[in-house]
Amino acid sequence: MLPRVFAFGRDRWDPTHRFETSWLLPPWALFAFRALFALYAFTTVFFRIGWGCTHPSSTADAPSEVEGERCGSTKTSFSFFTVLTYWGIAFYLLAAAVHTATYARNATSRGPLLARFPRPLQALHSLFYTTVTTYPLLVTIVYWAVLYPTSFGAAGGFPNAYSAWSNASQHALNSLFALFEILVPRTQPPPLVHLWWLIVILALYLGLAYVTLATQGFYVYPFLNPAETAGGRRGVTAYIFGILAAVIVIFGIVWSVIWVRRWLTEEKMGCKGKFAAGDHRSDVDPADPEMGMRAERGY
Repeated sequence: MLPRVFAFGRDRWDPTHRFETSWLLPPWALFAFRALFALYAFTTVFFRIGWGCTHPSSTADAPSEVEGERCGSTKTSFSFFTVLTYWGIAFYLLAAAVHTATYARNATSRGPLLARFPRPLQALHSLFYTTVTTYPLLVTIVYWAVLYPTSFGAAGGFPNAYSAWSNASQHALNSLFALFEILVPRTQPPPLVHLWWLIVILALYLGLAYVTLATQGFYVYPFLNPAETAGGRRGVTAYIFGILAAVIVIFGIVWSVIWVRRWLTEEKMGCKGKFAAGDHRSDVDPADPEMGMRAERGY
């Protein structure tokens, strides 16, 4: 089991450039969408940093422990899973845009930048893709189903336009970006071994949440606080295992949607992909072993 978890795979990496191409959009159009989304995501995170450091923190955007401090919300933001995953989305979209552009420009010569990376970095890019198509959906579900009703929802809604925009960007548009990456590129379903790494990353984040409690004195999310959670410690444990179950279910749904998208577009509709000029791939077998579609390939 462990050798498979840490394996990078032996097959040729992504021979038909699925990460850089789409069944629907030409390469330069795919690049444009990814670059635009990356620009929006980075604008959001940097605007939030600027806003947080020019306005006193409030309980609407920061823990009560830093209320009234300038940059209080910024200093505590990196303890929040929402913020960390949003940074991840921004960087993935930027990296994906760069790889798509290098494919569109160099398809008939050197190929995309990703194809020239060492195999470990290619495997990490594949895992990166899995995280940005899974975690944002988890964030959206947990926020609107668990956190919003007991915070802003109980108070009658967001207190101001900034709070509404910030939360919509991080808790709604994040899933829009994820759905774009699920539905539009030609990617294969992620290797099943990625589910293990999704769980490991969540466990590491749980550790970060309690490190934050020990060093900064606040619970990142109220459901991690036994004093505020029904059932105390048992309630906290139930939430943790509930989120674990949710990420497993979401991974399964994402895997299935990507499989259906590939089957429907390539095998039923005959949309093998929009390739760069001179890169003729229409005769490629859609069952070509790419991206470790089978779990045993482990990358």
